[in-house]
This record gives sequence, C-alpha cells and structure tokens, in this order.
Amino acid sequence: MNQLFFTSNWRVGSTYRICIGIVLSMLSLQACHPHHSGSTSESRTPLINPAISVPAFQADSAYAYVARQVAFGPRIPGTAAHEACGTWLVSLLKNWADTVYVQRTTLTTWNHRQVPCENIIASFNPAARERLLVLAHWDTRPWADEDPNPANRKKTFEGADDGASGVGVLLETARQLHLRKPDIGIDLLFTDVEDYGNDSVAHSFCLGTQYWAQHPHVAGYTADYGILLDMVGGKNAHFYREGQSQQFAGPQQDLFWNLANALGYSDYFRYDQIHVTIEDDHQYVSQMAHIPCFDVIQLRDNPKNPFPPYWHTLADNMDNIDARTLKAVGQTLLQVIYTHPAY
Repeated sequence: MNQLFFTSNWRVGSTYRICIGIVLSMLSLQACHPHHSGSTSESRTPLINPAISVPAFQADSAYAYVARQVAFGPRIPGTAAHEACGTWLVSLLKNWADTVYVQRTTLTTWNHRQVPCENIIASFNPAARERLLVLAHWDTRPWADEDPNPANRKKTFEGADDGASGVGVLLETARQLHLRKPDIGIDLLFTDVEDYGNDSVAHSFCLGTQYWAQHPHVAGYTADYGILLDMVGGKNAHFYREGQSQQFAGPQQDLFWNLANALGYSDYFRYDQIHVTIEDDHQYVSQMAHIPCFDVIQLRDNPKNPFPPYWHTLADNMDNIDARTLKAVGQTLLQVIYTHPAY
C-alpha cells in the first residue's frame, strides 16, 4: 500500500508537530507557538456520582506492561522486536477482548521504504451501538533525531513514554474490561507506523491510522468519539488541551479534563491555554474517519519545543515513567467508560 496523501493546508514538523502558519477557524486558542497563560484550574468539574462503581485502575500493572514493551527493544516496523511485540499484544488481547482484529498491510514511508504495518483492534461489546474508540501507537521512532548529542541522532531509543505508555494504559484498560464488562461498546485501537515520518514531508507520520481510517476493521465503523493516548506516563506530566483536539472534539475533551479534576488529578490535567496545536493520530481519526477525537499528550509551555525534554532522544526510557501519571490517565479513562456521562 502506498503512503496516503490528502489535500490540506498543513505543513508538518515532527511527529507531534507545532503548527506553522496555520489558522484554525472557530478557536481563538490556535497559534503557531505556545503562549504563557493564566490560571491552572476552573470551577466546572462535574460531580462524581458515588452510586456508580468504577473499577480501580491498577497503575503497577500498566507500568509492568510499559516495561515489557521496552524489554523487546525499539519496536521499529520491520524489526524482530516489532514482530515479537505485536505477537505478544495480540496474545494478551485475545485473552480479554470479545473480538480481536489484526489488520496487516505494507506501507510506503517518506523515504520510499516498504514497511510492515500491523494495526490491532480489541473490541468489547461489538454489537453495542454506543461506542467509544480509544487508541495509542505501539511502534517506536527509528531515530533519536532530537537528541542533544548529534552523535546519537541516528541511534534507536526505547520509546518508553512515546508509544509504550499509551499502550500500557490500553492494556490495563483491556484487562479491566474483561473483569467487568461495561454497558457500552469499547474499541481499543493499537496503531502502527505512527512515528516513521519526516519533518518536512506532509502526512508522512501516522501512516497506520491513515490506513485504518480508509480501511476500518469493520465496514462502516463509527464511534461516538475517540480518545488518543500519547506520552501519558512521564513524571510530573502536565496535560493541556491541545488545539486540534479542541477544534474536533472540544466538548468531549473538556469532559475528560473535568472528570480528571473531579477525581483529584488537577496537578496533571491543566486548564492553562498554552496555544499549542500539534499533528497526531487524532487528526486523521477526526478528519478521515469522521469520528471526533482528542489527544491526551504531555506538553509543556515552552515556545521552542512543547514536548518533554526526552522526546525523541535516548533518554526516553523507563527512568521517566511514573505509575502515578499512568494512574491519573487510566482512572479517568475508566471513569468515562463506566459512567459515560453526557458531554
């Protein structure tokens, strides 16, 4: 399958690119660089209904799933580590989900390489009409091209946060869904070939999601909305409401932030308007699959680079993963799944 291209006014930067010369309508917070802002919280958190029981997200379990992925080595498409990790993911999910779909294809990267792509979808309550899509990418970028040491920029890295953390949360979520089935449909999408792009080539990232959006695992697939988890395990992480997320799925993202704050995770989920717009899998879910989707991703209010300092460097390893961050994200996700409040 050739790389997919689409007409757009976007010029992209890196995997999670800051917008360059973009104006997105309807949202005054869109800008081309972060902007320092005001207060860190708002008094609009919804009440948590104590009558609705929500399972406890086991952060130690999620942490172990992150570490297991890292133990395979960098999960670069076409490598033995990538193949072994994919086999492990499918094996785990088949123990838990009602149905597991494995979508295999070959994609062409920006540098004309043919690489294998394996999207994995774990479905719970597949017949339910009310559905929630939750996704994370499981591949690793082939190069540490943001490393401060130029000698390291062609080396591989572990991708503990950038990739493995979101997958760890999805796996623990799948385990919980198996233990106690929710009353809505849940689809967990593990996307591949997300991080194999070039800064200056438009739409060269998120190739697995682009493929899935054009070739869904179920004909005519749709969901009420989607939640993307990307870099959700870092120590002292701050999650801000990213620009495209607010454009495509603002009410749903606000609901997630409000619930997180109501659960006591205000140190992680911030209301600051940092004016950052990035490209990530949620863009293609929203624009191509027509499912409103928002991104939960660690950001910082840094005009030059809003991503964690270890992003795309050799330092993206288990030293940066904190079970408390995984807990904040995972517990909020379970709150949404088991109570599915209106947005």
